[in-house]
Amino acid sequence: MPETRTQRLLANFRHSLAYIDALPQLTLLGLIIGLFTGVIIVIFRLLIDLPLSYFLDTRPDNFEAMPTDMIWLLIMGGTIPIAILLHFAGKKRSQTGVSHVIDRLHNYQGQLPTSNWMVQFFGAALCMLSGQSVGREGPAVHLGAGVASKLGKWLNLPNNSLLTLIACGVAAGISASFDTPMAGVIFAMEVVVLEYTVVGFVPVILASVMGTMVSQLVFGEASNFKIGPVDMGSLLELPYMIVMGLAISVCAAAYIKLNLGAMRLSKYPVALRVIVAGLLTATIASGVPEVMGLGYDTVNAIIVGEVLLFSLLIIGVAKLFLTPVVIGLGMPGGVIGPLLVVGACLGGVLGTFFDAVFPNLGASPGFYVVLGMAGMMAATLNAPLAALVAVLELSYNPNMIFPAMLVIVVSCLSTRQLFSLDSIFTEQLRLTNRLPEEGPANSALRRAGVGSILDKKVKPCAQIHDYEQAKLLLQDKPRWIIIENEDKKFALQAADLAKYLEEAPVEVLSLEKDIDLMDIPGRRHRLHPIHETATLYEALKAMRAKDTDMLYIARHRSPLISDVFGLVRLIDIENFYQPKEFRKA
Repeated sequence: MPETRTQRLLANFRHSLAYIDALPQLTLLGLIIGLFTGVIIVIFRLLIDLPLSYFLDTRPDNFEAMPTDMIWLLIMGGTIPIAILLHFAGKKRSQTGVSHVIDRLHNYQGQLPTSNWMVQFFGAALCMLSGQSVGREGPAVHLGAGVASKLGKWLNLPNNSLLTLIACGVAAGISASFDTPMAGVIFAMEVVVLEYTVVGFVPVILASVMGTMVSQLVFGEASNFKIGPVDMGSLLELPYMIVMGLAISVCAAAYIKLNLGAMRLSKYPVALRVIVAGLLTATIASGVPEVMGLGYDTVNAIIVGEVLLFSLLIIGVAKLFLTPVVIGLGMPGGVIGPLLVVGACLGGVLGTFFDAVFPNLGASPGFYVVLGMAGMMAATLNAPLAALVAVLELSYNPNMIFPAMLVIVVSCLSTRQLFSLDSIFTEQLRLTNRLPEEGPANSALRRAGVGSILDKKVKPCAQIHDYEQAKLLLQDKPRWIIIENEDKKFALQAADLAKYLEEAPVEVLSLEKDIDLMDIPGRRHRLHPIHETATLYEALKAMRAKDTDMLYIARHRSPLISDVFGLVRLIDIENFYQPKEFRKA
């Protein structure tokens, strides 16, 4: 059945995405992903905010107004369905969040299972509806990445393009959830993709804009945090900011260590772990209800100075302990939002102390609250640039950049050097043996698809031919003759066949004897198949596994009939990342 015009256009579109410079195509897909992700995040937020606004006196985060018995009822009433959901989902399908996205993006070519996506959507919604001490930004990352992965799979796009497309989904998810479009872009590149590329930035920026647009159409432009005018009082505060960065690194290290310690209990049934997490949350929330939910209302109260020093200490310590533990035990929520609460509490404590010691020198305590949020986010996620941009977008104050840079540098450096810890997501992947392979060559090969180096000058044929048939094989001037020998395929250079025909013996010229393409002089390359969506990195791994230097791509005409469409050679892969002067012919 011949291809239609639409099928040809789609095939050409897919092929163009195999190249590393497919900017217009990726930008178009980024726009689509941003819109779809924005819609999904809006549905996700409404699913949470509408019921909570009804039950919590019009404010979806007003858990502090609930009596103790209702706190227990709400938390355990949500914990039990979560435990049942994760029990029946199983261990593999219960993997969710940012670390799951990084794992699937780098180790599984961006293929995110739908089952995990569904567990994330409903599990995270149940977590936040029941006041669990988790954030929504981590689930938003997974939901956005899942939208991009499914679009890529539906369109059968090459795997190398999924790197940028999933970054688009992540950025749109963050921006739609947190209303920080530029921080969403930087987070996607810095934390998830783990690299910056010019081609990657443009589609990711557009996706983030689309996600923010959809979110603001529904929720308006109101920020999650009400940060007033906050500025540094004097340059003499800089040494104190260094001390603040060191204190933040201690909290960030504790946050990561507590999370990893809870994850080591994964040998126990997930339902049991989640119920323990629910009991722990209910117990702590009975005395400190501020640990429930996202905690953004608490952050706003801290910024304007409505929370006393002792309360800051209690809330900060409770949140610092509870969130990483319950997430490590299996609650399908995020770690990013609670980080900001912990950072705000720490900044509030340090700001209050500094203001008491130097009343005529220091800035307002709200200034240090914002710095604490930025430093805690940067140190725990190992995302200094994303944290810096988030400060700018949340505060609308460029004067915050200079002091925030110092706090972020000190906190990140101290966490890495004093405690030997990477980002919380990297440590989670390392603990579970899912850490992606890193290196510039690997990154370069993942950015291009096999279609970018495909040799299409091939001629598939049978093994036995007479002289006239063999001459016809060379009529279209192929570079390779593909010999189909039962269920095996071999590649022979067309030049070797041409040379043989020029010097063919008399019995071959007279058609008395057939030509066996497996017997004529020349090297035959054993061929193994690879899917047309594969990256160059996947092709190289397949060659190493099969001990071959050549793979073929088949184009299917029907479920049982396929033709060899082109060849992928090892030498072309090596030349892809070699400087021109070192490339082989």
